[in-house]
Amino acid sequence: MKKVDLNCDLGESFGVYALGMDRDVLPLITSANVACGWHAGDPSVMDTTVGLAKENGVSVGAHPGYPDLLGFGRRNMSLSASDAASYVQYQLGALSAFTRSHKVPLNHIKLHGAFYNMAAKDRRLSEALCRAIKNFDPELILLGLSGSAMLDAAEEAGLRYAGEVFADRMYEDDGSLMSREKENAVIRDSRLAIDRVIEIIQTGTVTSVNGKRIPILCHSVCVHGDNPHAVEFCREIRACIEKAGIALAPLPEIVK
Repeated sequence: MKKVDLNCDLGESFGVYALGMDRDVLPLITSANVACGWHAGDPSVMDTTVGLAKENGVSVGAHPGYPDLLGFGRRNMSLSASDAASYVQYQLGALSAFTRSHKVPLNHIKLHGAFYNMAAKDRRLSEALCRAIKNFDPELILLGLSGSAMLDAAEEAGLRYAGEVFADRMYEDDGSLMSREKENAVIRDSRLAIDRVIEIIQTGTVTSVNGKRIPILCHSVCVHGDNPHAVEFCREIRACIEKAGIALAPLPEIVK
C-alpha cells in the first residue's frame, strides 16, 4: 500500500495575534512544520504547538524563515549563503529546545515562504543550507519542493529528503510555485484541491496553470495553516486519500 504524509505549517501566531486553526488542524495531519520565531511564532507559541503535536501523535518538524515578521517571511531578502545557513541553524536550535522539553523527536525541516522558494532555485544557497542542516543533525529529513535544487543538494549531501506537493497552490510550467502576487495562485475550492492531490498521488504528475503535465515527486502533501479553508481541506483530503486506499503516515515512516 502506498503511503503519503499530510503536513501543515503551524505555530504561526505571535504574541496576542492569532493565526491559523492549529488545534483543529492537528488531529487531521501526520506532520507539523512549526514556525521558529522569525517569520512567525514566539517562544510561548512554539512551546504550545509542540505540546499539541505530541498530544495528537503528530510528527514535529522545524519551519525556519527569514527574520521578517512584518512580511510573514514572504519577501525576498538579499543575504550570503553563509548567513542563510546560520539563520537555519539558529532556528533549529530554538525549536529543538521545545522538542527536547516535551520529549519528542525533531524529525524534519521545511523552509518557509521566500526562503523555501529561493533555495528551490539557487543551488549555491541550497548546498550551504544542506550543510548546515547536516551539521546540526544528519538524521533530519529535508522536506522540499519536488524537482528543486534543494532536493538535489540534499541528495548530494547525504541527507534524507521528501518531495512535497501543495494542495492549495498553483504551479508554473517549470514546476515552481505560482507567485502569491498572481491571481488564482492560491486554491480556495476544496474540490479542486482534492482532485489535484489524487491526480498527483495516482499519476505522479500535476497540471500547471497553463495545462502542462509536470512530473512530481510526492512523499508529502501540504495544506497551508493560514489558508482560511485549512481545516476543511485537511479533513476532505484525508478522507479522499484513505478512500483511494492510500495510507497516511508521518515522514519517518515513509523516508527511510
